Amino acid sequence: MNTEKDFSPLTPNIVRALNDKLYEKRKVAALEIEKLVREFVAQNNSTQIRHVIQILASEFALSQHPHSRKGGLIGLAACSIALGKDSGLYLKELIEPVLTCFNDSDSRLRYYACEALYNIVKVARGAVLPHFNLLFDGLSKLSADPDPNVKSGSELLDRLLKDIVTESNKFDLVAFVPLLRERIYSNNQYARQFIISWIHVLESVPDINLLDYLPEILDGLFQILGDNSKEIRRTCEVVLGEFLKEIKKTPSSVKFAEMANILVIHCQVADETKLTNDLIQLAAMTWMREFIQLAGRVMLPYSSGILTAVLPCLSYDDRKKNTKEAASACNHSLMKLVTPEDDEDDEKCGSTGTSPKADDQSKTEVDSNDMLNASQESIGLSNISFFAPTSTDRPQETLDLDGIVQVLDRHLHDSSTGMMTRIAVLKWVYHLYIKTPRKMFRHTDSLFPMLLKTLSDESDEVILKDLEVLAEIASSPAGQTDQVGSCDSTDVKLVLKVPESAKQGQQPSKAVDSSPSTPSMNSYFYKFMINLLKRFSLERKLLENRGAFIIRQLCLLLHAENIFHSMADILLKEEDLKFASTMVQTLNTILLTSAELFQLRNQLKDLRTQESCTLFCCLYRSWCHNPVATVSLCFLTQNYKHAYDLIQKFGDLEVTVDFLMEVDKLVQLIESPIFTYLRLQLLDVENNPYLIKALYGLLMLLPQSQAFQLLSQRLRCVPNPELMRTVDESRYMDSKQPPVSKRASHTQIDYNELLQHFDHVQSKHLEVRHQRSGRASDHLERKLM
Repeated sequence: MNTEKDFSPLTPNIVRALNDKLYEKRKVAALEIEKLVREFVAQNNSTQIRHVIQILASEFALSQHPHSRKGGLIGLAACSIALGKDSGLYLKELIEPVLTCFNDSDSRLRYYACEALYNIVKVARGAVLPHFNLLFDGLSKLSADPDPNVKSGSELLDRLLKDIVTESNKFDLVAFVPLLRERIYSNNQYARQFIISWIHVLESVPDINLLDYLPEILDGLFQILGDNSKEIRRTCEVVLGEFLKEIKKTPSSVKFAEMANILVIHCQVADETKLTNDLIQLAAMTWMREFIQLAGRVMLPYSSGILTAVLPCLSYDDRKKNTKEAASACNHSLMKLVTPEDDEDDEKCGSTGTSPKADDQSKTEVDSNDMLNASQESIGLSNISFFAPTSTDRPQETLDLDGIVQVLDRHLHDSSTGMMTRIAVLKWVYHLYIKTPRKMFRHTDSLFPMLLKTLSDESDEVILKDLEVLAEIASSPAGQTDQVGSCDSTDVKLVLKVPESAKQGQQPSKAVDSSPSTPSMNSYFYKFMINLLKRFSLERKLLENRGAFIIRQLCLLLHAENIFHSMADILLKEEDLKFASTMVQTLNTILLTSAELFQLRNQLKDLRTQESCTLFCCLYRSWCHNPVATVSLCFLTQNYKHAYDLIQKFGDLEVTVDFLMEVDKLVQLIESPIFTYLRLQLLDVENNPYLIKALYGLLMLLPQSQAFQLLSQRLRCVPNPELMRTVDESRYMDSKQPPVSKRASHTQIDYNELLQHFDHVQSKHLEVRHQRSGRASDHLERKLM
């Protein structure tokens, strides 16, 4: 350095000592500078003071020579000590050259810079707060310094600065937050430790309300929570916990909506193999649970995004039990926020003249513009789904129904969706149909195919929930339209009987998880029945494995008479006769054996009303697809003569092994509790001759098998009519008056017409079988040739 320059008021001795390579000599120069500056302070000579600081900064601290820079740093510290409380007047000039040295390549020089700044700050105390951002910026760099001495020195300075901030009430939080928001996204472990420690300190200061600015740093906090350092994670957990406690204490002042999307992002795990991601997800889910419970309907506009995050967590195993429980609580609380008033928003929108198309456009614009502007260091946003409020013109607490349905539909379509998630999705769909039926029916046509497909699910629980949804769709008054939906080619419309309980308005109240039991059917009911039978036809394994289970549950959820009436009516027009026969056999077995069909069996048993006769005729016409099922229906309805007439016609039918197996099953059924009344009627031989003849007819059809022996033994128990005759009956015989039938009279049924229908249907079956066998023989001949 050129010593010929004029450095007055610094003496040549001071200048030489400052440039010396020995620390002891630079220290002596510093003491001389301190003495000199004290004299200027006593003289109130600010000009000379500034001149000394300017020389030390420009000619020494910012010099190219390392020893000169070290001398300049110790000289600036000496100036600060000499200035004492007046150092606040010169802080900018004192601090800036020192901070510049923080970037020096020489670690020793960085250490001296840190030492100098420590002395400056220690003297100035609260006066340094206007320059806090500069100090914080410099310290954040030194916190990640590779040299341990520099790092140790920066920690001392850091603790001093924290003490000053904690003691003062003049900290400018507004000016600091932008810098904090920028630095919080650092990936450096030491920088993260530095940042989280400062947030912890600021959050604990009563006069500093960092909660107001939490939306700006929350995303960064969750990313720090994923750090590999256990200590950093623990500190971050503590900080988040403190913030959450404060939120619970003062929920009215919390900006829930501004943080909702941040939580949605971090509730979704980008990489499930990292344990730190599990920690982030659990923390975010815990926060989400509290937000929904504290903010209530304020969270509704974000419901689709919340569900995107929450639903997959419901299928977690015990390794993520805490996350699963938090997600379940979120899901349950969010579901409770949906109320019938969410079904009325369209009327309000209609009054403002907003068209649905314009509304959809505004929704798209907001969705694209209101996304969280997170750092590039955030977790990958391309795989994250979250939704913002639909429109600024709407009320703030508006349910994002379209977004919710989209999320639910996506989970139903995803084959990897877990069982508990699928159940939760179906509970949501059902809940929305209960709370917002008018809006939900706009989505029915898009949801319907997937709901039908879900009937093939492996889980019985999923199928049960799916059936509840489909039953609600089929019975909700909101689904009533002028005509049946055009999802099929048939133009048949079914007139359904409305049960007495429905006429009297005895409808049970509906809860989220209760079964839908409104018995009055809407336009979707017939559409449902048609599509269900189509699905059984196309997916025979579903019919074999779950068909009976599905139909029995539908009989519980909806009115059994309507189920059987509609299916029989549809099967009457079924072109696939083999499927029609199989389906009739399935329905007949359910009718005769299921506890759920007890009431319907009793209704058919006596045929006392016009309605029961109409139902019998409807079932009979379809049951004709299966001769044995038709006979069993006649047994059930006590039409024994007609059963005998049908069995007489069996001689003209093609008796196959399958046919004989069905007769075998019917014999087994006759021995079951269902037909107890029929077996007792065998005691009244004279009044039930056709019952006995019909049973003998079945006996003659059977080969001498176990079923033959069973029925033969039963018929041997039929008593001699002479032995069973009572005194009163003997008088009737003497007077040659026929006994009065004990069965109540009912509307006449044209049994001849029914027999003709049976012949017609069976002739069609015979024709189809012959065509099929003809095709098979042709194929065989071609193979032989």
